[in-house]
Order: sequence, then C-alpha cells, then structure tokens
Amino acid sequence: MNSKRIKLMVIVLLLICSATSQARIKLVALPERAATVIRLDNPQWTLIEEERVLTLQKTPPEGPPNKVDFSWKGVSIDADSIRLRALDHPGKEVTLLNVSYPPNEAALVWEISCADNYAETVRISYLLRNIDRLITYKAIADKAETYVDLKSYLVLRNFSGEDFDRARVLLDYGEAFERGIKHEETKQMLFLKAAKVPITKVWTFDAAKLPWDPEKLENKNVGIPVSYRIVNDAKSRLGKFALWGGKARLFQDDGHGSTIFLGEDVTGLVPVGE
Repeated sequence: MNSKRIKLMVIVLLLICSATSQARIKLVALPERAATVIRLDNPQWTLIEEERVLTLQKTPPEGPPNKVDFSWKGVSIDADSIRLRALDHPGKEVTLLNVSYPPNEAALVWEISCADNYAETVRISYLLRNIDRLITYKAIADKAETYVDLKSYLVLRNFSGEDFDRARVLLDYGEAFERGIKHEETKQMLFLKAAKVPITKVWTFDAAKLPWDPEKLENKNVGIPVSYRIVNDAKSRLGKFALWGGKARLFQDDGHGSTIFLGEDVTGLVPVGE
C-alpha cells in the first residue's frame, strides 16, 4: 500500500531497564508489494490480496518471536478481515502465533515464529471500502437492425485512501486487468467485446404511460418504444458468464460510415441469458 498511509515492517524487541520491558521498534522500511489483486465480486466491499517479502529472523526456543506491525491510518479497511499467510514456508517453519491490537491505533501486531532466517513471501488480505465500479455497455446496430457490435466497460473509482501502483483487477467474470489506480482516480477499462450479436426488435406499448384514445390524439402519431433483445448464449457469441447490470447506450450504423445515437437505458437493464 501507499507508504504514506500503511506501514508494514519487521520489528524487534528492545530491552529497556529490564529484560521484560518491550517496545515496538520500526526496523526496516515498508517492503514493496510483490503482487496485488483487487477482487470486485462484492458491491459493498473490495477484497485486496497483496504479497510482500518479509525479512524474518530465527526464533530461539525461549526467545521472542518476530513482530510485524501493520497499520492503516486514513484507509477504509475492515480491521476484522485482515489475514496474513506465509507462502514459502507455511506450517511449522513459519507460524503465526498471535495477533494483538494496540489501543487507540488503526494497527495490529502479528507475532511470528520462524525456524530459520527467511526472506518470507506472505500474503496479506483484507476488505477495503470505497472502491466502486460501474458497468457500461455500448452497442452499434447495423443498418438492417439484425445484429449489434457489443462492448462493455468497467469504470473503476478509487476513494479508499489507498494508492495501487499496479494491481490485477478481477470481476467475477471476464478477463483480468493489469492496472494501477491512485486514490481519487477513475479509470475505464474494456473487458467485453462481441461482434455481430444477433438481435430481435421488440415493440412495447403501455396504455398506462402512452396516449391511446383516438379522440384525444388530434391526428398525432404515437411513438411505440422499441428495444433490442439479445440472448446470452454461445450462438450469440456470448454465454460464457452472466452480464452485470449497467447503463447501455445504443447506436445505429447509417450505412455511410457514421453512427446515429438511438438512446440509452438509464434503468440499468441489460440482456440476460435464457
């Protein structure tokens, strides 16, 4: 995480006046992230998984364990969700013994026992609030209105208080992205592209919303709303996963190299599989 906001460091015990007096000492600078994954499955919280390399010292039989201080001041983390897992030497060689929370601090301290001196890769995961995403769709229909070229975009907005210089961004479907995103930054990413998706035109007349009495129309035509229906299946060059709801904007090819804007769905409705 941003070194200005979250500090992760290996610390040692400091003897002050007696062998039992201990203090947390900042020993090394924050290790850079080796890898970061941002998972966007949940609309309320974002799961962050990051890997870092910690320099751990061998723990003597009666000696103090390594202490790792993790703090998140100014970052919207759910403190109860924070987890640490050793990846290189899990189990008896590198063991998480205890987790404590210093009073009045946005921080915790892990106590880790180590069978030898290791540069240990660990995975730290936690739930982060205030990273949100929007899904948008753009469809261009051919002049005959038989198919659309469909694109979908992920709009990612970061107001979590944390900077991510580079991360692997994952929805619950579609391709992953390798992107960085700073605090208060918004980015748009293309994650779905399907050409010549077959469409069916559907006219929908709602007498409760549209005028229908001939005596009150004064010889005016009544426009009946038209929508395009697509099927989310393999025959339509789709069907690999469900589609998230989002705003859809529709255009039509005029046959002369230009497109005409037909309208947009602001209700968040998108085609779904049958």
